Amino acid sequence: MLLYILELVGIAVFAASGALVGVTKRLDIFGVCVVGVFTALGGGIVRDVLLGIHPPTSLGSWPNLGTSFGLSLLVFFLHSTVGKLRREILVLDALGMGLFASTGAVIALDHGASPLASCLIGGTTAIGGGILRDVLVNEVPLLLQRDFYAVPALLGSALVVAVSEWGSGTDVALVVGTVFASALRLVALWRNWGLPGPRVVE
Repeated sequence: MLLYILELVGIAVFAASGALVGVTKRLDIFGVCVVGVFTALGGGIVRDVLLGIHPPTSLGSWPNLGTSFGLSLLVFFLHSTVGKLRREILVLDALGMGLFASTGAVIALDHGASPLASCLIGGTTAIGGGILRDVLVNEVPLLLQRDFYAVPALLGSALVVAVSEWGSGTDVALVVGTVFASALRLVALWRNWGLPGPRVVE
């Protein structure tokens, strides 16, 4: 039950952040909803494809589709208010990333994936929607920029796998992994952390 609730929360958060990007790109209502839905469900779809789950869970679940579509519509009509909550959206996005990294890793474990594969699938679940969002709006994905995003997702999913392997239970692993990944992302935003880039030779 906790896994289902956390996944819905992550979908809602990512849908809102994706739709807000669509609004800033001045897309029409259909475009905003497409970007919001793909941001919310993209990571889960990639996860299910990697795990051989057909059709992907997100495409066959009305709550998932309804939540992402409803939040996208809400952002479209209330974007002037939502746009003022930029800091709050970043916090929610960090929470969504942590949620998807954790739930992705747990679902992978439940479907018999190895610990290493579960870590990678958890990280992919967290960043997959953001990559699709950036591609749709013709932006260089954050994954390829000096943004400290993928590393917290991978570390969070690795922590989930480690806690699960130690026998502490799925719920504990979900909470620990989500809190760690989200907190690390927020600290990175606060401290303006980024991965090193190539040295410029003059």
